[in-house]
Amino acid sequence: MKNLQKSIILTVVLACIGFTINAQNNSSFGFKGGLNYSANGDYFESASTNAETPDRNIGYHIGVFGKIGDKLYIRPELVYTATKSDYDSDAFSIKKIDVPLLVGLKVIGPISVFAGPSFQYILETEFEGIDIDTVKNDFSVGFNFGVGFNLNKIGIDLRYERGFSENEATFIDTNIATVNSRIDTRPDQLILSLSIGL
Repeated sequence: MKNLQKSIILTVVLACIGFTINAQNNSSFGFKGGLNYSANGDYFESASTNAETPDRNIGYHIGVFGKIGDKLYIRPELVYTATKSDYDSDAFSIKKIDVPLLVGLKVIGPISVFAGPSFQYILETEFEGIDIDTVKNDFSVGFNFGVGFNLNKIGIDLRYERGFSENEATFIDTNIATVNSRIDTRPDQLILSLSIGL
């Protein structure tokens, strides 16, 4: 199953690169980076305790993008993302590769709207002071939508991302024996990006 997931990710990445290289008109390529305001899904305590809501925290992302088209465009991206959420003074962090495939439309001047799926592969998860047992799925699919402002080769966009399917990490608190808990690792975040075309 993992080999299939890796093959899907590799195919998507190669398709993104191919689209960017082969497009001759109204195409661009560049770098992007920015901040993620994330909750990493919902936090669940075991059945014997009440559920708690995590504080949201700032993470970051950096990557590359391609843009094909002008008024109506396709924008594939390949992005490394690191997010963190606090749970009662402990921090849960995720490092992952995101591959959004966005379709956008210019609406007024330099302003555009866009939406599309985002394929995600979790590289690493960590909960400070707590042993994480497993992450249910390393590969998952989310959805992005947002608004962008582009002036020449400089762009700024704000988007919301949410995962589609349930994906949990199970852990045992080593300070409190026999307490099993779980974290929903689906992304639930606002993403602010600055992009520079080459």
